[in-house]
Amino acid sequence: MRTAFRSLSVAAAIAGVFAAQPVLADWKPTRPVEFVVTAGPGGGTDQFARVVQATVQKHKLMPVPIIVTNKGGGAGSEAMVYLQSSQGDANKLVFSTNLAYLMPMITKVGYKIETMTPVAIMAADEFLLWSNAESPYKDAKGFIDAARAKPNGIKMGGAQSKDTDHILTRQIEMTTGVQMTYVPFKSGGEVAAQLSGGHVDANLNNPSENVSHWRAGKVQPLCVFTKERLKIDGKVQGGKGFADVPTCKESGIAIDTFNMPRTVWAAGGLTPEQVRYYENVMAQVREKPEFKEWLARGLQTEMFLTGAKLKDYIAADAAKNKAQFAKDDWLVKD
Repeated sequence: MRTAFRSLSVAAAIAGVFAAQPVLADWKPTRPVEFVVTAGPGGGTDQFARVVQATVQKHKLMPVPIIVTNKGGGAGSEAMVYLQSSQGDANKLVFSTNLAYLMPMITKVGYKIETMTPVAIMAADEFLLWSNAESPYKDAKGFIDAARAKPNGIKMGGAQSKDTDHILTRQIEMTTGVQMTYVPFKSGGEVAAQLSGGHVDANLNNPSENVSHWRAGKVQPLCVFTKERLKIDGKVQGGKGFADVPTCKESGIAIDTFNMPRTVWAAGGLTPEQVRYYENVMAQVREKPEFKEWLARGLQTEMFLTGAKLKDYIAADAAKNKAQFAKDDWLVKD
């Protein structure tokens, strides 16, 4: 009896000690959070970061101010190097694209993506194959037939070398067996102007980059690299809109999907609670009307991934692209 009483007393004492401990509150930032953009002011990634900032502040989703800074040097690697130097700092987030994890494969960038913490994919920019409205080919099949008949005679405009446009150009070439001449420019806007003026034969721009030129009757979409046709309402030109554009696969180019996800990254060394906090903030942002309006305005596709699904997506996308880079001898040499 005495032994049982002593055991109960010890158990009660231990329980009392734990009961006396304060319950740890969920983590939240206590000083300003910096949103670091991997591009200059005004571009798509900058707009991405600033609409998240505005939505968070309007709906008071975080208890601290948010400061947006642009570190676009080195095609965005400057921002990632900055984040890598901030290990354990939960008050910085970097806004980027899939280039955050693709660039280290093809160029020396000064950071290792494995040291970063992926937080979320918030949206995806889709890609279409476009031609000049006065070109002789009016669909994807006609375009591919023309490219096949004249190796390297088709000029494909794109934003920078070894960027997403260049990657997709190589996929088209490998899938169809054609050869084209890739002509890099500084931005999607410049590429759109070059196609509109007839200085290149085609480009692979996002909807928002070419829509004004389509509306003006200068360019035409041939196909879209999605599994299903785009669900974008409204007509743009000649009684047609994005919902009328056929998929590239149904047009004879055997590429199911190709897009550019909008990504958010935190430093390495964060606690699970800190990562979960930012995942929850981003989940709330995507439900707000301001963010949905930004998606619609930019003609982007809603895409939201966090946690294990996000890591699986990044691993699969990185592996797929690495295989392509190896074939093209783009991989960085040690």
